[in-house]
Amino acid sequence: MSLQKMSKGEKAEALFKQGLNCAQAVASAFAEELNMDIADIERLTMGFGGGIGRMREVCGTVSGMAFVISALYADEGKTSVYTRIQKVAEKFEAENGSIVCRELLGLDKNGNRCPVPEPRTEQYYKKRPCNQLVHMAADILEEFLKNN
Repeated sequence: MSLQKMSKGEKAEALFKQGLNCAQAVASAFAEELNMDIADIERLTMGFGGGIGRMREVCGTVSGMAFVISALYADEGKTSVYTRIQKVAEKFEAENGSIVCRELLGLDKNGNRCPVPEPRTEQYYKKRPCNQLVHMAADILEEFLKNN
């Protein structure tokens, strides 16, 4: 199936499985709405993956949603952008119990802060919920944008 015929969640998950990090995958799924090239989005969102620089803080999927909302609504001001980001983050948290990467992955406080990403293998996808979180975040954002 081509990326154009997929839902945003399907597109984000496919991009994640092609090697993009969580923030890049979510934000890049909205390239058309942002009127941006995916390569530019990848470059601008790279540092948000793995809970910001793989520090396991705010989940990159939430950062990806924040990037899209910022790009679409910045002209309305900070309060408008922050309000929208809080709404999608609250929905994500309600579905997953947290918006913090290490909590979503079941890691301790130190959260494995090694800056080197793990290789994307079948084993990786079996032990990490990231591809499902990417899918869910993009679906949450797609629904939010349609209704707001």
